[in-house]
Amino acid sequence: MFKFSTFTWIVLFALFAVIVNGLGIITIYKNKELAERANAYFMCFAAGLLISVPLILVFPEAVEKNIYAGFAALVGFLFMFFSNKIIQERTKQKSLAFGITAVEGIAIHSFVDGVTYAVTFSSSILTGFLAGTGLVVHEFAEGVITFSVLIEGKFSAKRAALLAFLMSGLTTPLGALVAYPFVSKLSPSLLGLFLGFVVGVLIYLSASHLLPEARGYEKKHSTLAFVLGIVLALFIVMTEMI
Repeated sequence: MFKFSTFTWIVLFALFAVIVNGLGIITIYKNKELAERANAYFMCFAAGLLISVPLILVFPEAVEKNIYAGFAALVGFLFMFFSNKIIQERTKQKSLAFGITAVEGIAIHSFVDGVTYAVTFSSSILTGFLAGTGLVVHEFAEGVITFSVLIEGKFSAKRAALLAFLMSGLTTPLGALVAYPFVSKLSPSLLGLFLGFVVGVLIYLSASHLLPEARGYEKKHSTLAFVLGIVLALFIVMTEMI
């Protein structure tokens, strides 16, 4: 793996996230049918990565640093679960308020993605690389979903594209850059708790968000994309262990 500093890796992946998010927005803005066709595969592949990496790599590292990391993982999962429930409760009405409120939730979610880059790369480059790859891939779907929500909220296509990029694209590097100065100074024990929290976030994102969403766009080879995500994670981890 390239010999970059931890901060450089975080910045690179945050920028990749912005680019892929922007591609998702541009694709649905220009060609809705193509975006919806590709969306299921991106979500399934990302889900495969993001269910594998926490279980086979991040969680063992977290427990090694702090035996209470399992409690932190539960907190991370519940944080995503209840925040998502609150957003759903506030977005029942398909109106301008629907679009604004939903995007507020997506912006918070994207900010947490950025924090996840900072935490995982601070633990190890391999952990950050694998978790980051899954998060970057899912940014395409994030861009598509955010644009669609804003259109449903009665925004014009141009305004929806701009707001989607600002709220779901740029908040990810913002989260990474804000979190890194604090995360980089954490003791191993505290970093273990933060890693545990990230495990809960990633498992929720994969099992409760990406996979159910992808099922709504069920495609012929979407299961294959999910399995490929798992295989890629296993291959990279096993390669590093040899």
